[in-house]
Amino acid sequence: MTINMIAAMARNNAIGLNNQLLWHLPNDLKHFKEITTGHTVVMGRKTYDSVGKPLPNRRNIVITRQKIQIAGCEVANSLEDALDLFIDEDEVFIVGGAEIYRQAMDLSDRIYLTLVHKDIIGDTYFPDIETTEWEEIEREDHPADEKNPLPYSFITFKRR
Repeated sequence: MTINMIAAMARNNAIGLNNQLLWHLPNDLKHFKEITTGHTVVMGRKTYDSVGKPLPNRRNIVITRQKIQIAGCEVANSLEDALDLFIDEDEVFIVGGAEIYRQAMDLSDRIYLTLVHKDIIGDTYFPDIETTEWEEIEREDHPADEKNPLPYSFITFKRR
């Protein structure tokens, strides 16, 4: 099984503010959909709340300590419990938020990162990507345009 993380972060590692994304980049949303469709996605409850519904055409697992059921999703009490749910999957994507990323960093094989080339104020941050542990294997740079107001790069890292 391959465990991947997929995230979009600012230069200063900010990924959110008040449980919302910090920007609207249609190309990033398309990229996220292309990479994760058909796979299992794992997210924390706050990330699920910000999305508001299960992501279509994906198996959705939500991690929460609350004793709740979420329509269209499987619920796990911890990342470790979620691992038991997707143990037979070929490829899984951790899609946030910050605490789930932090817990999954040492378990992950790849990181699919959208790096927004600007420092942005946030209250939620992606963990540091240590170059001693991660190797950049692919990069696509994109300037700002009429639909995507900030310059960004799609970067793929694999564990060394």
